[in-house]
Amino acid sequence: MSMAFYLGRKAIRRVPGTVIKAAPIPKPELSEGFGCRSEVGKICEEAGFHAAFVVTDQTLFRLGLHEKVTASLKEHEIPFTMFYDINSEPTVEIVEKGRSAAAEFGADCIIALGGGSVMDSSKIIAAAARHPNMPIHHYLHKFAIAEGGTLPMINIPTTAGTGAECTVGAVVKNEHGTKCATVLIGLDIANVILDSELLINAPESVTKWCAIDALSHGLEGLLADVGSTEEDIRKSRECVRLILEYLPVLLEDPKNIEARQATLLAAHYGGNAINTQLAGYIHAFAHSIGALYHIPHGKAIAWCLVPITAAQENLRYEEMAALAEHCNLTSEDDTVEQAADKLILAFRNLLDRCGLEHGLPALQECDYQELIKMIDNDSINYSPSKTFTDSEIRMLLDQIRRGF
Repeated sequence: MSMAFYLGRKAIRRVPGTVIKAAPIPKPELSEGFGCRSEVGKICEEAGFHAAFVVTDQTLFRLGLHEKVTASLKEHEIPFTMFYDINSEPTVEIVEKGRSAAAEFGADCIIALGGGSVMDSSKIIAAAARHPNMPIHHYLHKFAIAEGGTLPMINIPTTAGTGAECTVGAVVKNEHGTKCATVLIGLDIANVILDSELLINAPESVTKWCAIDALSHGLEGLLADVGSTEEDIRKSRECVRLILEYLPVLLEDPKNIEARQATLLAAHYGGNAINTQLAGYIHAFAHSIGALYHIPHGKAIAWCLVPITAAQENLRYEEMAALAEHCNLTSEDDTVEQAADKLILAFRNLLDRCGLEHGLPALQECDYQELIKMIDNDSINYSPSKTFTDSEIRMLLDQIRRGF
């Protein structure tokens, strides 16, 4: 990184946070509880929807996890059609096919049942189906404006990690296979349904690494330099507390409904943090390491969590101490430094409980220069508490390689 780039990056550090404050953020109605996706028909009826376009993926369709949704729609006499052509990451071809099917059916709402791929595909379909003459590529720009809004969405997540059910972002591959990340301005997410029944049989690896991803969203929201509201701070603190408290419960008892519901709410709060507070260097490092070494996102986050948080500790003692207190980790006589240290220790202990290997030997020094460039470029999207120099990034890569 040249000094000019570093100074430029430092100068615009707060710009992404300023931009998101100007963008309208969905404020969906929330339904929670085991089996509550059976309420979707009633929700549609009360909203006056008459033609529901139900989007899911091939795996969930084969498992029949959509059946309570469709049964509820039938019960309330809401016409619907299914679209389950999604079998991997969203592509422009899938979105175009979905748009055509939704328009042909005359859909007036989208019901998205699934993980991040389903949510991202559905967001673009919701925008494109409302504007059938607009080229799909319009929605693959960094900021895509849906004039007049999108079709209203009812989102039902099947993982507790990304919080994509409430975020305005989406990632879709274009015809060249390049991932295009977009922020959809005007996205209408009317309802979110958090149904723990959908997660009750999730594999342990999915449960723990998705939860760590959710925790990182809340944490990075609190560390970001964006001027958060009290409500956003509350939600981000709760996101972290819920994961620290309930993920160990799930590792002991995967069928625990209260814990499943708690991690779903945590992920939802993490999605709010992405919308209003952005992510930070934990994600910039994890995105880059994950892309270069093909490491699942949640696990890459886990390896980066402690080193990157500790590197910002001296700038965010007050915020971290307040979070530690909220998570019931402190005693009355703790200094802010001691409280922040206890928070980082709690993260270390949780990662140990998850069985995360100490160190990432796949991370090679010969790749550092490429990774530094990737991390620098990705960090442009966030408002972190500080701007790392290339030498600081190199030092942190060393720490991640050696282990927390």
